[in-house]
Amino acid sequence: MNKPMRFAIIGCGAVTEVKSGPAYQQAEGIALIGVTRRDLEKAHDYANRHNIAKVFASPSELINDNSVDAVYIATPPDSHKAFALEVAAAGKPCCIEKPLAPSYQDSLDIVASV
Repeated sequence: MNKPMRFAIIGCGAVTEVKSGPAYQQAEGIALIGVTRRDLEKAHDYANRHNIAKVFASPSELINDNSVDAVYIATPPDSHKAFALEVAAAGKPCCIEKPLAPSYQDSLDIVASV
């Protein structure tokens, strides 16, 4: 059997509690290994409640960590572009919560980065 793709979440808030977080944990071939959010205390709480091994101190730390294969961006839309470009620069795939970006141009910039 192949190794699972190791995902980490930037922005583990309400949308990841019942929708995407559990889906990532239950999907075959995926291991949810880490999280981060602006409030690290809440990130630790999320990780503890969902049995996630690692809390990263910042999005950049998460993105650039060699144990993370792919990133799920679940932050407010105005930060999607910056995180997506950083993930693309790290050579990793990402999933971005909807909407992709607050503007059409930001969406084009994200798509052009991959």
